[in-house]
Amino acid sequence: MRIALLYHGLLPVARYGGTGRVVHWLARGLAELGHEVTLLAAPGSRVPEARLVPVDPHRAEHIDFDPRPLLPGDIEVLHAHRPIAVPGVPTLWTLHGTATRTDYPPNMVCLSADHATRSGGAAFVYNGLDPSDYRFRRDKQPFDLFLGRLHSAKGWRWAVDGARRAGKQLIVAGGWRPILRRGVRVVGPVGGARKAELLASAACLWMPAQWDEPFGLTLIEAMVSGTPVLGTRRGALPEIVSETTGALGDTLTELIALRPAIDRIDSDACRARVVEQFSHRTMAEGYLRLYREVVQTGTVSGK
Repeated sequence: MRIALLYHGLLPVARYGGTGRVVHWLARGLAELGHEVTLLAAPGSRVPEARLVPVDPHRAEHIDFDPRPLLPGDIEVLHAHRPIAVPGVPTLWTLHGTATRTDYPPNMVCLSADHATRSGGAAFVYNGLDPSDYRFRRDKQPFDLFLGRLHSAKGWRWAVDGARRAGKQLIVAGGWRPILRRGVRVVGPVGGARKAELLASAACLWMPAQWDEPFGLTLIEAMVSGTPVLGTRRGALPEIVSETTGALGDTLTELIALRPAIDRIDSDACRARVVEQFSHRTMAEGYLRLYREVVQTGTVSGK
């Protein structure tokens, strides 16, 4: 197929940029499956698997932005990563956050079954990543990891208290604030090689989410690195974390009690689950089904 992806930002992203990295991996997955990809993104973007059409980032984010003058004439489907409706062009778009409106344009795609249920969406496609972008390690270092914004919704306080009570050293990455607790080291925002090394070296990723995660990209980043996950049963986590890749609980006391079992989880099983179900190619295949549906019927049903 000939597919156009619309993303307002610069690719590849420099640090975390979860949505931007998913768009990049999607372009790569589609190209590896033999499809032609045109990427409408900020000037200076470099995605070798796609033909770049530069767009003004501010205009591309505006609700009235019309991408039609920029689209090649032979495009079969437009996949936007923000709400949009484009008359005369088969279009779908992915909701990467939490739904805040009831009047979204048609053909919205969510990131998990839970996300779709909560957002009123008919279809979902799991995020995927390219396993080759990560390091895999069976031999772990004696520390647990929390990776994410230091916001109460992410559960970082549970991670700090839980690791201490479980007798584990904890590295806190992805944000910065003074945490004066013995056994806790704050390293601030991380990316690239440093992030990959932490994910591969950690014995456990704590993700005690206090909100309903639409997906949770950090989950599969850890798992593909061979690192099991300890988290809450919120949002998409029960869909992503299986008994062979981690453990989920409802209370901090339950998570602490589950922590010893994490050390018995097989790193190879963690990586295998991502390669089989959450790779960039699997994500691309999921979207291709929806592309064909919207081209044929004009709508996305998710069936």
